[in-house]
Amino acid sequence: MIRALALLALLSTGAAAAETAPAPFPITLGGPFTLVDDSGATRTERAPGADVQLLFFGYAICEQICSAALPLMGAAADMLARDGIAAVPVMVTIDPERDAVGTMGAKLRLHHPEFVGLTGDAAALAATRDLFGVEIEVLFHDPAGAPVYAHGSHIYLLDGDGGFLTLVPPILAPDRVADIAARYVTR
Repeated sequence: MIRALALLALLSTGAAAAETAPAPFPITLGGPFTLVDDSGATRTERAPGADVQLLFFGYAICEQICSAALPLMGAAADMLARDGIAAVPVMVTIDPERDAVGTMGAKLRLHHPEFVGLTGDAAALAATRDLFGVEIEVLFHDPAGAPVYAHGSHIYLLDGDGGFLTLVPPILAPDRVADIAARYVTR
């Protein structure tokens, strides 16, 4: 269902509608959450000073869709910054064993210096995933015994207060993601 809605969101943000305000997303996603960042500081859905947030559920060392989504988010945030729009890329881990406090920040900052990695206990992470309709499943274990997960692949566009705006598929070019995000910023 989320995939179909992402296609709908992509179509509703198409070039033909560039002069009009984006249409509201057809379902409600997101909401209040409390997790911790790589330094151990408590974080919520809010990003003070940000115009938009690019939120992704994954893990910092994922070599699958995360390896495409995380750099895309960083590049889009840079493009938005050049246009005076403060964008924060955020990843909520789906693997708190590997993405613990103190372990994910350096990996994420390779994609963008302001990248925020969030983790927490199993209950807080599950509640946050539920807010965004994200399911995870262990597919197999790698040769070192670590789980490899199937997980959501969409980038959730949020406003600075954590309000959900739309879904962005991670297959778009960074300039397209930046264009979509910019359309939601009102000044």
